[in-house]
Amino acid sequence: MTAAIPTLETRRLILRPLDLSDAAAVQEIFPRWEIVQFMSTIPWPYPADGALTFIRDMALPEMEEGTAWHWSIRPNGAADQLIGIISLTDEPDNNRGFWLAPEWQGRGLATEAADAVTDYWFETLGRAVLRVPKAIANIPSRRISESAGMRIVASGDRDFVSGRLPVEIWEITREEWRSRHR
Repeated sequence: MTAAIPTLETRRLILRPLDLSDAAAVQEIFPRWEIVQFMSTIPWPYPADGALTFIRDMALPEMEEGTAWHWSIRPNGAADQLIGIISLTDEPDNNRGFWLAPEWQGRGLATEAADAVTDYWFETLGRAVLRVPKAIANIPSRRISESAGMRIVASGDRDFVSGRLPVEIWEITREEWRSRHR
């Protein structure tokens, strides 16, 4: 089902296509306020079968249809340990999203994963622009976009698990990406 989506490797990470076998690990790690507060389509409180339902009923069909690409994030030295998820989607103004277990944050791993999938978006999928919504209050996530050379192109309000918050849409073009990362 996910054969067309490759495993991506970075200096410190393995990004493996999301699989139904990842549901138990996601269910154990994901339902934490620090992770979900700035997400917009997550049921909260998170149901006991939330990860299974997401992977089985949303992620895998999207991957099969070629409308989304979902990877589990794993440390290079412990490929069996899921520490987060990163995704690309064909949704307007919402092309990339990720989460990382809090105990793995602050090490540049999310930036490393975001760079790998952004490169995939532009160089493998051949997309012309990447847009990402960010809650203004989500400072660490905004810093990842800043470090990639993205810029704010729109703003407004959006509903998140934590309530209605100001949001910015960040953008980078393939040419801008290439000039910064080649």
